[in-house]
Amino acid sequence: MAEYLASIFGTEKDKVNCSFYFKIGACRHGDRCSRLHNKPTFSQTIALLNIYRNPQNTAQSADGLRCAVSDVEMQEHYDEFFEEVFTEMEEKYGEVEEMNVCDNLGDHLVGNVYLKNVISHTHTPTL
Repeated sequence: MAEYLASIFGTEKDKVNCSFYFKIGACRHGDRCSRLHNKPTFSQTIALLNIYRNPQNTAQSADGLRCAVSDVEMQEHYDEFFEEVFTEMEEKYGEVEEMNVCDNLGDHLVGNVYLKNVISHTHTPTL
């Protein structure tokens, strides 16, 4: 039985642990999820929740109408954001191996940034 439970841990078949949270550190059901959200005690991945704001999704004029944002403005905004976060995280946690920015409209993912840190023996990230 233990072998079977170990084989399904973190999958859709696992009725105790949330597979969404296990895979990406975020769950579309949030606090309403009936399954456990097991937070790791240590990880090479840092999740910064809801920090990227896509200007096309948030730009509004004073009268409440959506403002058009050009592709060039979008790219400039993203590049500035990426460089600022990447640089700050490298200064704080050490070399960043990979950084992913979610531009997704799902409430549980929108604006999430995931950074994979290269762990060295001299620098261990702390959250």
